[in-house]
Amino acid sequence: MATKLDQLTGWLKERKITEVECLISDLTGIARGKISPTNKFLDEKGMRLPESVLLQTVTGDYVEDEVYYELLDPADIDMFCRPDPNAVFLVPWAIEPTAQVIHDTYDKMGNPIELSPRNILKRVLKMYADRGWQPIVAPEMEFYLTKRCEDPDLPFQPPVGRSGRQETGRQSFSIDAANEFDPLFEDMYDWCEAQGLDLDTLIHEEGTAQMEINFRHGEALHLADQILVFKRTMREAALKHNVAATFMAKPMTGEPGSAMHLHQSVVDLETGRNIFSNPDGSMSSLFLHHVGGLQKYIPELLPLFAPNVNSFRRFLPDTSAPVNVEWGEENRTVGLRVPDSDPQNRRVENRLPGADANPYLAIAASLLCGYIGMVEELPPSPPVRGRGYERRNLRLPLTLETALERMENCRELRKYLSPKFITGYVAVKRAEQENYNRVISSWEREFLMLSV
Repeated sequence: MATKLDQLTGWLKERKITEVECLISDLTGIARGKISPTNKFLDEKGMRLPESVLLQTVTGDYVEDEVYYELLDPADIDMFCRPDPNAVFLVPWAIEPTAQVIHDTYDKMGNPIELSPRNILKRVLKMYADRGWQPIVAPEMEFYLTKRCEDPDLPFQPPVGRSGRQETGRQSFSIDAANEFDPLFEDMYDWCEAQGLDLDTLIHEEGTAQMEINFRHGEALHLADQILVFKRTMREAALKHNVAATFMAKPMTGEPGSAMHLHQSVVDLETGRNIFSNPDGSMSSLFLHHVGGLQKYIPELLPLFAPNVNSFRRFLPDTSAPVNVEWGEENRTVGLRVPDSDPQNRRVENRLPGADANPYLAIAASLLCGYIGMVEELPPSPPVRGRGYERRNLRLPLTLETALERMENCRELRKYLSPKFITGYVAVKRAEQENYNRVISSWEREFLMLSV
């Protein structure tokens, strides 16, 4: 019987692939790895990368030495990366036939690397599987199209569409506004289809040249892989048409932020029944506990949903984003929305993750919060009816520094997540924060230069 690696070999040869991009996700969500000729890839069936790749910041720097040597071997040894035959995608924009293969990371003893975002998600999924459960997720990815700009000191501007004009004003759900970029989206859809990505609908969102792509519901690990690939695909399609696509949480002043909404439910592995509903169709106690877990632990894991300084600009007042972990049915003004659906499709939509979040970590964190709620039988607050923006009882930390401190000091999380991962993640984000603090902003130059 052919193994999955044999099937991978056949897949590559059938498509005459000449190069393989061997990928892992770092903590930020950047795809890192090596590009290998196919013959070498098939001979080695994996790659080695320095462990330190997983403690690299978005700027390419590393964490402070004290944490670095606490978490990693002082010799900067390699980790072993093995291809996942279920995470293989074409690279349709490449000139030569090329594939991208997502890898899992292990130490030399074969143990999963604790700092790996993909391993963190697999760890959470195993908790569910051990109880006979399987999470089902459906992500929604928001992003902006902008003019290309070489000067990072200049604000982003909306791109010019087919009409030769820039978009102005709010164009929520406008078909014509989305059609301004038809050639770009035709390439995007063609490339995503070639890669087997489970895209559903394209929506023009509220912001100027802000779009949203919905994914069909499915298995959590596979959807996280697809988001990693989709972000690369969307950026490449934009560049081909001389614009840029950004997944920053808050790229433009005065415009709404971009989210990665996560719809999540849980089914029984044996029966396929949605455990969020009772036989009579009502909300189950497991569903209510799942919501209770999200409410209690999202504020403790907020850096996994809002990982950057820019992420917290999305939570400022009057920005259209939820700023608390209240919940309600058919209510988009709270952080946890329960869409109107039939009992088998009952789910909760976590509206707090930003589009800039690492998909593996955001999905893992969202599912973990709900899992803890179910196993510890945490009760939710009463559901909100009406506007929820002004509710202050269940508000989020207001800055990245505060959120990191809460995550670091939450002892309960260490029962479920590796302390090594928590220490490493917090250290990376603090290093990025320190790097950001050294940059003088245009606001400071504009208002302080001649005034203080």
